[in-house]
Amino acid sequence: MTIQSDLETASPLRPSKSAFWRQAFLDMAAILAWGVLLLQYWLTGKIKLLLHPNYIWLAYSAGFFLIGLTIVKLVQLSLVLKARLRQTNQPFPITAPHLSLFPPTWSSLLLVVIALFGLQFVPQPFSSQMALDRGVTETLTMTRSQPQAFRGATKPENRTLIEWIRLLNVYPEPDAYTGQKVNVEGFAIHLPDIPETYVGIARFVITCCAADAYPVGLPVKLPAGDRSAYKPDQWFRIEGEMITETLADKRQLVINAKTLTPIPTPANPYEF
Repeated sequence: MTIQSDLETASPLRPSKSAFWRQAFLDMAAILAWGVLLLQYWLTGKIKLLLHPNYIWLAYSAGFFLIGLTIVKLVQLSLVLKARLRQTNQPFPITAPHLSLFPPTWSSLLLVVIALFGLQFVPQPFSSQMALDRGVTETLTMTRSQPQAFRGATKPENRTLIEWIRLLNVYPEPDAYTGQKVNVEGFAIHLPDIPETYVGIARFVITCCAADAYPVGLPVKLPAGDRSAYKPDQWFRIEGEMITETLADKRQLVINAKTLTPIPTPANPYEF
């Protein structure tokens, strides 16, 4: 066997011509697709539904990096192609051995398919059913930071829903807030353990990404009628005052609503 034929013979570490180019282009396609995906989510604002604002810069930085890496890979491949054109017996680069669950071609193809799906996918805010499944509370969960002191807005009516929740975490006696004015926004949720004349107002709190989001909320005493007129997932601006009532055998802070005004879903529906 000649040296020429030895070089052209494929091996586990030295791929054949077709396998080399197929893997190279699939790798570049996967890297480019994920870079475009991250930048598209950033430019269209979709990223706000997936990440805390403090980490959005990491996402679009990664997108720029991946697109830059694609350009570098393209330059490297062009150099390999030029070397092959100059010298026909120039061997293809040796592939470094590594362990993977799938063959390299399958892995790259899977990444491309997932990225293409992501480009068509439109993330949606979490629903009231998700809030019920995760459990709506008026306290920050034990896995989150627990404030020892908290100062909200000067006027009670300027406090957001999460600020009311933080106040209750520091000082949980509901009578301390009775009579204070309220002006909060959130989505409606039909809590199963309270009467039909009440509706819950809730928001999801995010600390890192959508995977760790958890719901917090307060019951709202409706001014008239029952909650069937207030559909779950509809966002409302609620104005009224705080009262203390016993619901589900528990004394708790309740918003005595004077008005419930439907509002559009915010571009960023999370609290932080």
